[in-house]
Amino acid sequence: MPSNVDSNERPDYDPEIQAIADYVLNYRIDSQEAWNTARHCLMDTLGCGLLALRFPECTKHLGPLVEGTLVPHPARVPGTSHRLDPVKAAWDIGCIVRWLDYNDTWLAAEWGHPSDNLGAILALADHLSQKKMAQGRAPLTMKDVLDAMIRAHEIQGVLALENAFNRVGLDHVVLVKVASTAVAAKMMGANREQLLSAISHAWVDGQSLRTYRHAPNAGSRKSWAAGDATSRAVRLADIALRGEMGIPGALTAKQWGFYDVLFSKTNKDQQIKTEAERRFRFQREYGSYVMENILFKLSFPAEFHAQTACEAAVTLHPQVKDRLDEIDRIELTTHDSAIRIISKEGKLANPADRDHCLQYMVAVPLIFGELTAEHYEDDFHASHPRIDSLRDKMIVREDKQYSSDYHDPDKRSIANAIQIVFKDGSRTDKVAVEYPIGHRRRREEGIPVLESKFRRNLLTSFPLARSEKILERCQDRDGLEAMPVNDFMDMLAL
Repeated sequence: MPSNVDSNERPDYDPEIQAIADYVLNYRIDSQEAWNTARHCLMDTLGCGLLALRFPECTKHLGPLVEGTLVPHPARVPGTSHRLDPVKAAWDIGCIVRWLDYNDTWLAAEWGHPSDNLGAILALADHLSQKKMAQGRAPLTMKDVLDAMIRAHEIQGVLALENAFNRVGLDHVVLVKVASTAVAAKMMGANREQLLSAISHAWVDGQSLRTYRHAPNAGSRKSWAAGDATSRAVRLADIALRGEMGIPGALTAKQWGFYDVLFSKTNKDQQIKTEAERRFRFQREYGSYVMENILFKLSFPAEFHAQTACEAAVTLHPQVKDRLDEIDRIELTTHDSAIRIISKEGKLANPADRDHCLQYMVAVPLIFGELTAEHYEDDFHASHPRIDSLRDKMIVREDKQYSSDYHDPDKRSIANAIQIVFKDGSRTDKVAVEYPIGHRRRREEGIPVLESKFRRNLLTSFPLARSEKILERCQDRDGLEAMPVNDFMDMLAL
């Protein structure tokens, strides 16, 4: 007979939660490629944060919530004089590294930026190191930071491989929160039960909608959403370490769990998924795959699906710069994800809107031969009406092979092609770029560009001598890994 009561037998933790906890606690990272890439990722991410400090719309968010607050063993925000509690410091660091859309990227069924997790990792590591030293204990080292980065990248990236949170309208920062919570709890000394509790709280926490990333509501929240997620992660880890009970069925609980509440419908037609379809799918076990294959944005501060399009546009610039008024149409060939996320027409309301518009990100380098963060600003856009004129001439089409290769785990390409047709019927060659310079397949070519980008970004905040000191320390793998976190942060603080 039907029952009018619920069973109150407390379940074991969901296996998906247990897998994350066991990976964080027990997996040994042996991949030298992962360790080296993590070091370069640290450099690149910090550089992106320093560059963002040039923009008042970013810096207005930074600093203590209550002016004058003094914190014992404060976490520093690179490039600033802020000394904060680790929760707010995580928010600030996460905000600056994401602000210009210039840090690393992961593309799969879900998209995201795993270096966003550095907000939680670096803030907490700085605070804990100072606290340990005050207690007469050894501080955390930068190897601990790199270890946490590899694990956070892996958790976020592996969950993203087969699970499209965007399809149900959720923002990818849910994965930042989960990954940062897991590594933050470990850094704080969590045992397995505390770690399971922390992760479960990250899953049942309120999750962000993608509204602020898409037309017609795209705006600057997308630049601080990840900082908000890393900040919340540090808080949830702290709650768990205080002994707060977990929620074992956070994902699978009937009617009330994450799967039934937030992962049960398709965004396109709102049809209900079957129970099996709601559960996360996994292409591989957690290891170091994501860090090894991470994508760096080295040439353009632009949404990653447009990186190869920007590269193609720069290639075409010499052929078209003196013939812009003669252009009849611009044919863009791309993949399905670019069409879904960044192909848009009509008025672009703000910089955050422009750096997520494929057509804008192609028009600027066609005209000027480059694309920088300043090119998204309101004044620049208003001063160059030719940008929108070129946007109106663009035709965007999908290449099914490009879309297939994008999802192929052995390729992971992000292909775009551009061909320009002039009014007299002549046309340029079709310039296709399959892999951006920040791709794993172009690592040898990309690392010098990454280091050059880091050097330039350091110089936006520090004198030459200090910039060179920071760069040299980051290039010395053994020296960096052995360095106490608080000493490293000393170099970056004002």
